[in-house]
Amino acid sequence: MFEKNLPSLPELLPHLGGMRTKPPRIAIKLKRRIVFIDPADVVTVEAQGNYVLLCRTSGSDYLRESLAIVAEKLLPYGFVRIHRSVLINSSFVEEIQPWSTGEYVLRIKGGKQFNVSRTYKKNLQSLTSLWLGTGGFLPG
Repeated sequence: MFEKNLPSLPELLPHLGGMRTKPPRIAIKLKRRIVFIDPADVVTVEAQGNYVLLCRTSGSDYLRESLAIVAEKLLPYGFVRIHRSVLINSSFVEEIQPWSTGEYVLRIKGGKQFNVSRTYKKNLQSLTSLWLGTGGFLPG
């Protein structure tokens, strides 16, 4: 019971070309120019006074923006707030270590480590959709 008025695949193909999604890019204003970067290249975002330091795999840039605003904008790209002054790209996380103080230490690719404060430890669950063998390691 197929409809006879439905278009055929060759008729649909030209229309599907316009439906391609654009690759994700972030526009950042640097000095007197606007630079487009891939969010997958951003490793960390760190608060530095009235600025944030956007650390990429190929360098870093300062932006005059609050960390709260940057965190909100980068959330759809897999960024996780782990401290009042640090956002981490979840794809660069390699290891989490618990401390007896209730804090955690998070290590990213390349070996750099960051403290995860107790306030933001609940955000660690968003690093992945699947946790195996944690046995209560992370907060519920």
